[in-house]
Amino acid sequence: MHRLIISFALALSFSAAVAEDWMVKQKVSGNFEDARDAITMAIENRGLVVNYTSHIADMLNRTGADIGASRKIFEQAEIIEFCSAGLSRKMMEADPHNIVLCPFAISIYTLPGEKNTTWISYRKPMGAAAKLVGPLLKDIAAEAGR
Repeated sequence: MHRLIISFALALSFSAAVAEDWMVKQKVSGNFEDARDAITMAIENRGLVVNYTSHIADMLNRTGADIGASRKIFEQAEIIEFCSAGLSRKMMEADPHNIVLCPFAISIYTLPGEKNTTWISYRKPMGAAAKLVGPLLKDIAAEAGR
């Protein structure tokens, strides 16, 4: 019950980040392009390089008809993948199974019917990876929410 109250309070907050067991999601006021550009700049300002941008909404829209799907899931959605050789190495030295977190990825998306709202989310690192990579992901996401 206590967790439910805390989650509800966070949801009422303007741009609060909500952590679930496996992900963190943050609702920000503003358009998709501004949030995406802020994430990209936050990554690059830390000396990191964007490896790839996955255009998820485009893919789902393009392939939906082929599988008989008609529901629009996202207005816009991209996943920005990036890496830090130093952090990745430390993370996998701590536990080689942390490979599953590479490359790091932050999702930016808008949902149908939500005007002037963009979501930012990422996989929540656990264990030693949480201490190494968690602050980086949190800071990059927070920068886009400002």
